[in-house]
Amino acid sequence: MNIHEYQAKQILARYKVPVPHGYVAYTPAEAVQGAQNLGGKLWVVKAQIHAGGRGKGGGVKLAKSLTEVEELSKNMLGMTLVTHQTGPEGKLVKRIYVEEGTDIKTEMYLSMLVDRATSWVTFVASTEGGVEIEEVAAKHPEKILKLAIDPAAGIFPFHARKLAFGLNLPKELHGKFENFILSLYQAFMETDASQLEINPLVITGAGEIMALDAKFNFDENALFRHPVIHELRDPDEEDPLEQKAAKFGLSYVKMDGNIGCMVNGAGLAMATMDIIKLYGGTPANFLDVGGGANREKVGEAFKLILSDPNVEGILVNIFGGIMRCDIIAEGIITAAREVNLNVPLVVRLEGTNVELGKKMLASSGLAITPADNLGDAAEKIASAVKRKAA
Repeated sequence: MNIHEYQAKQILARYKVPVPHGYVAYTPAEAVQGAQNLGGKLWVVKAQIHAGGRGKGGGVKLAKSLTEVEELSKNMLGMTLVTHQTGPEGKLVKRIYVEEGTDIKTEMYLSMLVDRATSWVTFVASTEGGVEIEEVAAKHPEKILKLAIDPAAGIFPFHARKLAFGLNLPKELHGKFENFILSLYQAFMETDASQLEINPLVITGAGEIMALDAKFNFDENALFRHPVIHELRDPDEEDPLEQKAAKFGLSYVKMDGNIGCMVNGAGLAMATMDIIKLYGGTPANFLDVGGGANREKVGEAFKLILSDPNVEGILVNIFGGIMRCDIIAEGIITAAREVNLNVPLVVRLEGTNVELGKKMLASSGLAITPADNLGDAAEKIASAVKRKAA
């Protein structure tokens, strides 16, 4: 689960990680009031969306007067902000963050993530702050510093000192940086975060170390332990279909293709999408109904796929272990009749009660194409969608 920048900074502040002061605003009047509360002569007005690259897209602006704060707020609120992470459709800005200006002396990059290869929490740091880390990694890989933390032992001050030396920090700042890193690690671990990115991490003119920007991502499977963090979820930043899927306990991710997929098991779902691509098709979604889905859940999954207007064909790929194939067949038949199915449907069933499931589909009176194996299924749905488009 992602959260907004201002929410990430509120969490960091609770762990005594230095961040600039600021106020969230939903109207220009609230933005001006926030700037007045902050005082000073320089403010930063930031669009709050779940995407990076806001500055390049016009979503981060400096204001040198309250009048400019008001004007920038009026222009930013309600705009569709397009960045390299939003795609061409962009995201609607419904809230902004007014933050005190910061005297920046040095910009760096710092992030934490769970390394999938080692399952260790790993720091990634670079002296090149303020730009996309992917760009730095591609052009200057020697400027990327990685430091993994043994989960059995945890973090120690020497880890922070190693990062400080790697970032060429002045020795007089090592003590502050050590406190910063130890607090950051505590925040990451105690919130069950999966990623925390600070870009840029800055040294101010006064010699303070501060997180000028912050992006948190949390493990959704652990949110039951963190009701306060769960409340930070912004439904406006999530795909409506993905929200609907979550209500029924379905794992759904919308994609850009035109072949809807319904599969049981994440690994099988990934393999299904890969083989669809192999046969020239493009998957419209990742959808895992799980191993113990009932008829109603399968029906909702089927209707969810068809609610995507880009779907021009559907591939159902089920291996019935815990889940019986006849239950899948019953859910498909019920849902197809309710939505008046008008796109090609290919079904591949294997496992428990497979013959009964196939018999039910064959006698349903619906235009369902059976498949013998996954390759056969992918080839049939890709061909059917191409014929329909021709």
